[in-house]
Amino acid sequence: MRIGVPKEVKNHEYRVGMTPPGVLELTRLGHEVLVESNAGHAIGLDDPDYKAAGARILPDAASVFAEAEMVVKVKEPQPAEIAMLRDGQVLFTYLHLAPDNAQTDGLLKQGVVGIAYETVTDSGGGLPLLAPMSEVAGRMSVQAGASGLEIERGGRGVLLGGVPGVHPGKVVIIGGGSVGANAAFVATGMGAQVTVIDKSQRVMAALDSRFQSLVTTLYSTTATVEDECASADLVIGAVLVPGAEAPRLVNRDLVRAMKRGSVIVDVAIDQGGCAETSRPTTHADPYYVEEGVVHYCVTNMPGAVARTSTFALNNATLPFIVKLAGLGVKKALEADPHLLAGLNVCRGALTHAAVAEAQGKAFTDAAKALSALPA
Repeated sequence: MRIGVPKEVKNHEYRVGMTPPGVLELTRLGHEVLVESNAGHAIGLDDPDYKAAGARILPDAASVFAEAEMVVKVKEPQPAEIAMLRDGQVLFTYLHLAPDNAQTDGLLKQGVVGIAYETVTDSGGGLPLLAPMSEVAGRMSVQAGASGLEIERGGRGVLLGGVPGVHPGKVVIIGGGSVGANAAFVATGMGAQVTVIDKSQRVMAALDSRFQSLVTTLYSTTATVEDECASADLVIGAVLVPGAEAPRLVNRDLVRAMKRGSVIVDVAIDQGGCAETSRPTTHADPYYVEEGVVHYCVTNMPGAVARTSTFALNNATLPFIVKLAGLGVKKALEADPHLLAGLNVCRGALTHAAVAEAQGKAFTDAAKALSALPA
């Protein structure tokens, strides 16, 4: 199979879909890998590195999209990239379609076979291709929140870890999954007072076992969220409904009731955000103040630590890329129900129920949609 790796074009996105070691695995299996020139330059992965791994370097994205049977990316395709996709071409990347009607419509119109990293599952019910970036984003969220609390950002001037004789800052994490657990790891390490809110007894028990007295776990109710957010210095939105829009758990009235200069870091922003006052921001302009509260809502947080993120992501995606390239997309999806769970669009059909529900569009069962693919 011919696999294309274009340079990412989203604002301040420096990750790349494949590393040279990943490329080497594929070329040794007889596949052809096409890499756009300078795709990994920002993180020290240069064209000679990819050439040494057996890749063919192409001058621009248009050349990569034109030749590739499968395009492997990191972030959702931007409008110019969607225009370069073609009927039956496989796109393997993060899509986050639920809150993005325009992208969904574009992919459906182009007839793409779109497999979303974030909805691929595993036998334990996890999301193996979302997990590595959730780990990065969770750890970064506390750093971003700590910076937002500084006076220059509009924050209330609180040091999360405190100092002897002074109370530490209070961090409230809504959602105890991978993002939440990693946020708690960093926040406790900084010496903050940490509370995690979740609906799952299993998740709360795991957090309690891991962090013991360093973290308070609370069952999620409207009253709990309101009480904890109102007293927090930093609120981290870490809720996830796989493939669907994030639930709006923090409404405007609650934001208004928070301390002036407190901070919301909405990690769920790529699925629409869990705070009513959240709106997407970029690494170029990450913070804004609304209702007296500092907001950080960057949709591609791991892009700021792109080298670490790229290697972590490629470690997770490579086995699936090898499977898709080796078996072909139809056989690979038929053979692996966990990979099939990642199929969001297929030659004009919308094949993820949560996305269809969020957008009010017709849903086609993924297994049924495979009939539109060549053997």
